Amino acid sequence: MSTIHAPDLVTADGTLAVGVEILETLFDEAPEIAFFVKDQTGRYLVVNRSLVLRHGLQRKSQLIGNRPSDICPGLFGRVPANQDSRVLKTGRPILNHLEMQLRQPHCPCWCLTTKLPMRNEKGDVTGVIGFSRDLREPVPLDDIPESMAGIIAEFEKNCGQPTSPARLAAASGLSPARFARLTKKIFGLTPSQMITRARITASSRLLLETDDSVANIGLECGFCDHSAFTRAFRSATGLTPTEFRNQESDGS
Repeated sequence: MSTIHAPDLVTADGTLAVGVEILETLFDEAPEIAFFVKDQTGRYLVVNRSLVLRHGLQRKSQLIGNRPSDICPGLFGRVPANQDSRVLKTGRPILNHLEMQLRQPHCPCWCLTTKLPMRNEKGDVTGVIGFSRDLREPVPLDDIPESMAGIIAEFEKNCGQPTSPARLAAASGLSPARFARLTKKIFGLTPSQMITRARITASSRLLLETDDSVANIGLECGFCDHSAFTRAFRSATGLTPTEFRNQESDGS
Protein backbone atom coordinates (compact mmCIF):
# COMPACT_ATOMS: atom_id res chain seq x y z
CA MET A 1 0.00 0.00 0.00
CA SER A 2 1.34 3.43 -0.92
CA THR A 3 1.73 6.09 1.76
CA ILE A 4 0.39 9.63 1.32
CA HIS A 5 2.70 12.13 2.94
CA ALA A 6 1.21 15.20 4.55
CA PRO A 7 3.09 17.68 2.32
CA ASP A 8 1.49 16.09 -0.74
CA LEU A 9 -1.92 17.22 0.53
CA VAL A 10 -0.98 20.90 0.70
CA THR A 11 -0.57 23.31 -2.21
CA ALA A 12 2.18 25.89 -2.58
CA ASP A 13 0.05 28.58 -0.93
CA GLY A 14 -0.68 26.37 2.08
CA THR A 15 -4.27 25.41 1.24
CA LEU A 16 -5.53 21.85 1.47
CA ALA A 17 -5.60 20.08 -1.87
CA VAL A 18 -8.45 17.56 -1.94
CA GLY A 19 -10.17 16.86 -5.24
CA VAL A 20 -13.92 16.50 -5.53
CA GLU A 21 -13.37 12.97 -6.83
CA ILE A 22 -12.08 11.99 -3.40
CA LEU A 23 -15.10 13.55 -1.72
CA GLU A 24 -17.45 11.84 -4.15
CA THR A 25 -15.85 8.45 -3.47
CA LEU A 26 -15.94 9.07 0.28
CA PHE A 27 -19.63 10.02 0.35
CA ASP A 28 -20.54 7.11 -1.93
CA GLU A 29 -19.89 4.98 1.16
CA ALA A 30 -22.32 7.00 3.31
CA PRO A 31 -25.86 5.94 2.35
CA GLU A 32 -27.40 8.10 5.09
CA ILE A 33 -25.96 11.25 3.48
CA ALA A 34 -26.93 12.96 0.22
CA PHE A 35 -23.80 14.82 -0.97
CA PHE A 36 -23.60 17.36 -3.80
CA VAL A 37 -21.56 20.05 -5.47
CA LYS A 38 -23.39 22.58 -7.66
CA ASP A 39 -22.25 25.29 -10.04
CA GLN A 40 -23.12 28.99 -9.91
CA THR A 41 -26.49 28.30 -11.54
CA GLY A 42 -27.42 25.62 -9.00
CA ARG A 43 -26.85 22.68 -11.38
CA TYR A 44 -25.37 19.45 -10.08
CA LEU A 45 -21.67 18.95 -10.80
CA VAL A 46 -20.95 16.11 -8.37
CA VAL A 47 -23.35 13.80 -6.51
CA ASN A 48 -23.07 10.61 -4.49
CA ARG A 49 -24.98 7.38 -4.97
CA SER A 50 -27.38 8.10 -2.13
CA LEU A 51 -28.67 11.27 -3.80
CA VAL A 52 -29.28 9.36 -7.04
CA LEU A 53 -31.32 6.69 -5.25
CA ARG A 54 -33.36 9.28 -3.34
CA HIS A 55 -34.59 10.65 -6.65
CA GLY A 56 -35.54 7.17 -7.84
CA LEU A 57 -32.84 7.22 -10.53
CA GLN A 58 -30.20 4.71 -11.60
CA ARG A 59 -27.16 6.74 -12.69
CA LYS A 60 -25.35 9.87 -11.56
CA SER A 61 -25.45 11.14 -15.14
CA GLN A 62 -29.21 11.53 -14.78
CA LEU A 63 -28.62 14.24 -12.16
CA ILE A 64 -25.52 15.97 -13.50
CA GLY A 65 -26.34 19.26 -15.25
CA ASN A 66 -29.80 19.53 -13.71
CA ARG A 67 -31.21 21.55 -10.83
CA PRO A 68 -33.28 19.88 -8.08
CA SER A 69 -36.39 21.46 -9.61
CA ASP A 70 -35.61 19.73 -12.91
CA ILE A 71 -35.59 16.32 -11.22
CA CYS A 72 -38.17 16.48 -8.45
CA PRO A 73 -41.60 17.78 -9.51
CA GLY A 74 -43.56 20.30 -7.51
CA LEU A 75 -42.54 22.32 -4.50
CA PHE A 76 -40.28 19.62 -3.08
CA GLY A 77 -37.98 20.29 -6.03
CA ARG A 78 -38.28 24.06 -5.94
CA VAL A 79 -37.42 24.37 -2.24
CA PRO A 80 -33.79 23.12 -2.50
CA ALA A 81 -33.36 25.10 -5.72
CA ASN A 82 -34.48 28.25 -3.90
CA GLN A 83 -32.08 27.47 -1.05
CA ASP A 84 -29.24 27.19 -3.57
CA SER A 85 -30.17 30.51 -5.12
CA ARG A 86 -30.12 32.18 -1.72
CA VAL A 87 -26.67 30.82 -0.85
CA LEU A 88 -25.32 31.80 -4.28
CA LYS A 89 -26.78 35.30 -4.04
CA THR A 90 -25.92 36.14 -0.43
CA GLY A 91 -22.85 33.99 0.20
CA ARG A 92 -24.37 32.98 3.53
CA PRO A 93 -24.35 29.29 4.46
CA ILE A 94 -27.26 27.16 5.59
CA LEU A 95 -26.21 25.14 8.63
CA ASN A 96 -27.97 22.10 10.11
CA HIS A 97 -31.39 23.14 8.85
CA LEU A 98 -34.05 20.66 9.98
CA GLU A 99 -36.34 19.89 7.07
CA MET A 100 -38.60 17.27 5.58
CA GLN A 101 -37.46 16.01 2.20
CA LEU A 102 -39.02 13.63 -0.29
CA ARG A 103 -37.67 10.24 -1.26
CA GLN A 104 -39.16 8.83 -4.41
CA PRO A 105 -41.82 7.74 -4.67
CA HIS A 106 -43.49 10.23 -2.31
CA CYS A 107 -41.83 9.07 0.91
CA PRO A 108 -41.13 11.95 3.34
CA CYS A 109 -38.00 11.76 5.47
CA TRP A 110 -36.32 14.09 7.96
CA CYS A 111 -32.85 15.51 7.34
CA LEU A 112 -30.40 18.09 8.60
CA THR A 113 -29.15 20.08 5.62
CA THR A 114 -25.95 22.10 5.35
CA LYS A 115 -25.00 24.17 2.30
CA LEU A 116 -21.81 26.22 2.00
CA PRO A 117 -20.84 28.75 -0.70
CA MET A 118 -17.74 27.97 -2.76
CA ARG A 119 -15.57 30.94 -3.71
CA ASN A 120 -12.83 31.62 -6.25
CA GLU A 121 -9.54 33.40 -5.57
CA LYS A 122 -11.29 36.77 -5.83
CA GLY A 123 -13.86 35.79 -3.22
CA ASP A 124 -16.73 35.54 -5.69
CA VAL A 125 -19.31 32.81 -5.00
CA THR A 126 -18.96 30.20 -7.74
CA GLY A 127 -21.01 27.30 -6.47
CA VAL A 128 -22.53 25.40 -3.57
CA ILE A 129 -21.24 22.34 -1.71
CA GLY A 130 -23.21 20.53 0.94
CA PHE A 131 -25.08 17.51 2.19
CA SER A 132 -28.32 16.40 3.78
CA ARG A 133 -27.94 13.89 6.60
CA ASP A 134 -30.76 11.55 7.51
CA LEU A 135 -31.80 11.78 11.12
CA ARG A 136 -31.07 8.64 13.06
CA GLU A 137 -34.03 6.54 14.01
CA PRO A 138 -34.73 6.63 17.75
CA VAL A 139 -32.93 3.91 19.67
CA PRO A 140 -35.01 1.36 21.61
CA LEU A 141 -36.61 2.83 24.71
CA ASP A 142 -34.58 0.41 26.85
CA ASP A 143 -31.46 2.34 25.84
CA ILE A 144 -32.90 5.63 27.08
CA PRO A 145 -32.78 6.49 30.81
CA GLU A 146 -36.08 5.36 32.30
CA SER A 147 -36.87 8.82 33.65
CA MET A 148 -36.55 10.24 30.12
CA ALA A 149 -38.16 7.42 28.14
CA GLY A 150 -41.65 7.83 29.51
CA ILE A 151 -41.67 11.60 29.11
CA ILE A 152 -40.58 11.46 25.47
CA ALA A 153 -43.00 8.65 24.63
CA GLU A 154 -45.87 10.56 26.23
CA PHE A 155 -45.00 13.77 24.41
CA GLU A 156 -44.80 12.02 21.02
CA LYS A 157 -48.27 10.56 21.61
CA ASN A 158 -49.69 13.94 22.64
CA CYS A 159 -47.46 16.59 21.10
CA GLY A 160 -50.19 19.21 21.37
CA GLN A 161 -49.50 19.76 25.03
CA PRO A 162 -47.60 22.95 25.92
CA THR A 163 -43.97 22.15 26.54
CA SER A 164 -40.37 23.31 26.17
CA PRO A 165 -36.92 21.72 26.45
CA ALA A 166 -36.71 22.93 30.05
CA ARG A 167 -40.10 21.41 30.94
CA LEU A 168 -39.22 18.05 29.35
CA ALA A 169 -35.89 18.01 31.17
CA ALA A 170 -37.53 18.81 34.51
CA ALA A 171 -40.22 16.18 34.01
CA SER A 172 -37.46 13.66 33.24
CA GLY A 173 -35.63 14.57 36.45
CA LEU A 174 -32.60 15.69 34.44
CA SER A 175 -30.73 18.94 34.16
CA PRO A 176 -31.33 20.85 30.90
CA ALA A 177 -27.71 20.25 29.88
CA ARG A 178 -27.86 16.48 30.44
CA PHE A 179 -31.25 16.25 28.76
CA ALA A 180 -29.83 18.08 25.73
CA ARG A 181 -26.78 15.79 25.57
CA LEU A 182 -28.94 12.67 25.69
CA THR A 183 -31.37 14.01 23.09
CA LYS A 184 -28.48 14.74 20.74
CA LYS A 185 -26.97 11.30 21.32
CA ILE A 186 -30.22 9.39 20.92
CA PHE A 187 -32.01 11.33 18.19
CA GLY A 188 -29.26 13.41 16.61
CA LEU A 189 -31.32 16.51 17.43
CA THR A 190 -31.41 19.35 19.91
CA PRO A 191 -34.42 19.25 22.27
CA SER A 192 -36.09 22.09 20.32
CA GLN A 193 -35.58 20.25 17.03
CA MET A 194 -37.02 17.08 18.56
CA ILE A 195 -40.13 18.97 19.67
CA THR A 196 -40.54 20.56 16.25
CA ARG A 197 -40.08 17.27 14.43
CA ALA A 198 -42.72 15.55 16.56
CA ARG A 199 -45.24 18.34 15.95
CA ILE A 200 -44.61 18.62 12.21
CA THR A 201 -44.74 14.83 11.79
CA ALA A 202 -48.07 14.66 13.62
CA SER A 203 -49.52 17.61 11.72
CA SER A 204 -48.42 16.27 8.32
CA ARG A 205 -50.19 12.99 9.08
CA LEU A 206 -53.39 14.81 10.06
CA LEU A 207 -53.21 16.97 6.93
CA LEU A 208 -53.19 13.84 4.77
CA GLU A 209 -55.53 11.62 6.76
CA THR A 210 -58.25 14.03 7.90
CA ASP A 211 -60.39 16.84 6.53
CA ASP A 212 -59.89 18.98 9.62
CA SER A 213 -59.00 22.62 8.98
CA VAL A 214 -55.37 23.71 8.89
CA ALA A 215 -55.96 26.03 11.84
CA ASN A 216 -57.43 23.26 14.00
CA ILE A 217 -54.63 20.85 13.11
CA GLY A 218 -52.06 23.45 14.09
CA LEU A 219 -53.69 23.97 17.49
CA GLU A 220 -54.07 20.23 18.02
CA CYS A 221 -50.34 19.75 17.40
CA GLY A 222 -49.21 22.41 19.83
CA PHE A 223 -48.85 25.56 17.74
CA CYS A 224 -50.22 28.72 19.31
CA ASP A 225 -52.00 29.96 16.18
CA HIS A 226 -52.36 29.48 12.43
CA SER A 227 -49.47 31.83 11.59
CA ALA A 228 -47.04 30.06 13.94
CA PHE A 229 -48.03 26.70 12.48
CA THR A 230 -47.55 27.91 8.92
CA ARG A 231 -44.12 29.41 9.67
CA ALA A 232 -42.86 26.25 11.40
CA PHE A 233 -44.29 23.92 8.76
CA ARG A 234 -42.83 25.97 5.92
CA SER A 235 -39.44 26.12 7.63
CA ALA A 236 -39.38 22.33 8.02
CA THR A 237 -40.85 21.28 4.67
CA GLY A 238 -40.60 24.30 2.38
CA LEU A 239 -44.37 24.19 1.96
CA THR A 240 -47.30 25.75 3.73
CA PRO A 241 -49.66 23.21 5.34
CA THR A 242 -52.23 23.87 2.60
CA GLU A 243 -49.64 23.39 -0.17
CA PHE A 244 -48.51 20.13 1.44
CA ARG A 245 -52.07 18.82 1.66
CA ASN A 246 -52.92 19.84 -1.91
CA GLN A 247 -49.70 18.51 -3.43
CA GLU A 248 -50.08 15.09 -1.85
CA SER A 249 -53.77 14.87 -2.71
CA ASP A 250 -53.28 15.68 -6.38
CA GLY A 251 -50.29 13.32 -6.68
CA SER A 252 -47.91 15.97 -7.98
